[in-house]
Amino acid sequence: MKRIISVAIAMILVSAAWAGASAQTLQDTLQQVGRGYQGMGRGMGGCVDPDTILAQFDYQELSQEEIDNLLHMRGEEKLARDVYLTLSETWKLPVFRNIPRSEQRHCNAVKALLTKYKLDDPYVDDTVGVFADATFTNLYNELVATGRTSLIDALTVGAIIEDLDLVDLENALAQTDNLDIQFVYQNLSKGSRNHLRAFVRLLRRFGVSYTPRYLDMDTYQDIINSPKERGYVYDDQGKKSFLCGRKPQ
Repeated sequence: MKRIISVAIAMILVSAAWAGASAQTLQDTLQQVGRGYQGMGRGMGGCVDPDTILAQFDYQELSQEEIDNLLHMRGEEKLARDVYLTLSETWKLPVFRNIPRSEQRHCNAVKALLTKYKLDDPYVDDTVGVFADATFTNLYNELVATGRTSLIDALTVGAIIEDLDLVDLENALAQTDNLDIQFVYQNLSKGSRNHLRAFVRLLRRFGVSYTPRYLDMDTYQDIINSPKERGYVYDDQGKKSFLCGRKPQ
């Protein structure tokens, strides 16, 4: 397990100062474009496809950091999907059948950003376990090997993946001022919070307490002690946006 964690640590992005637009600017934009959207926790494209949603945001030039982060998140979302799909062959729990569908939608959302900004998708070959980055290949192999050891290990692997994903998304958000990228990352984060809740809840049923590897303890506790998030994107101030014709609960 230490070896797995040491490889994953190398994947965490370096945080930078927030250079984003104001909360009100983001909120106003989401109000305008989000009415046809159910939230990426259920998949971008719950009401329309991601390309259609992203086309409604203005085109903004990308920094090299933003490009690097998009390519990284494309691989990391595929990593999550592939690990869960592979573990579903060993463990017949619904969580390993259902969450890969969400991860596929996450992959599609990041890919839509690559398409919008005319960046080459490094994952034209979408074969499970095949990655353009050797770091992801090694991590996939190690996580799968650990997850096949026992059901507890498999659920712990799931929690580790979502734990890492949330920190990487938080750091990537801090390095972008593009509203469309913020929109996607915020919704991916919402999905990952829900996935983390699911894995932690199942571990607790087996009497196992998960200790976060990457999230700070306060953030982790806030996530697992809050209810599942449904259908709404959060802005950078944590406010719900009015999406898909449904009012926030």
